[in-house]
Amino acid sequence: MNRIPMTPEGYQKLKDELNRLISQDRPNIIQAIAEARSHGDLSENAEYHAAREKQSFIEGRIQELQAKLASADVIDPSKINQDKVAFGARVKVYDSNADDEFDFILVGPDETNIKEGKISITSPVGKALIGKQVGDTATVKAPARTIEYEILEIRFD
Repeated sequence: MNRIPMTPEGYQKLKDELNRLISQDRPNIIQAIAEARSHGDLSENAEYHAAREKQSFIEGRIQELQAKLASADVIDPSKINQDKVAFGARVKVYDSNADDEFDFILVGPDETNIKEGKISITSPVGKALIGKQVGDTATVKAPARTIEYEILEIRFD
């Protein structure tokens, strides 16, 4: 089984979502199905069909989360001490073409959030940054242009 790298924060978010689905959403949808069923003919009961569809989604998501949590390889970035970009690193880069600095945090695929600067280690940018040191240049071939990032700082918080 392939292990999925994940920060402790990302692991906890998935656990919290799973607990909410099991303890709140699942009982609520079961109650909604029972209520819709009490309204009579199920073949033409849109409320019943919508509730069953939502139940199917919830059960699928529960299975997906359980599988992700079971294969999670939780890595605490604060315990990593190295001078190369790796999982969990906070990387400050400079893009000379855009004359701008960017901060990225390299996380697992399930934790990606562009608004927070969290990029997946499997993304093109993540792959280009892995293994680089301060002063190195990471080249990312994007559809619109080739981007070159100079590594300014690497931190593991």
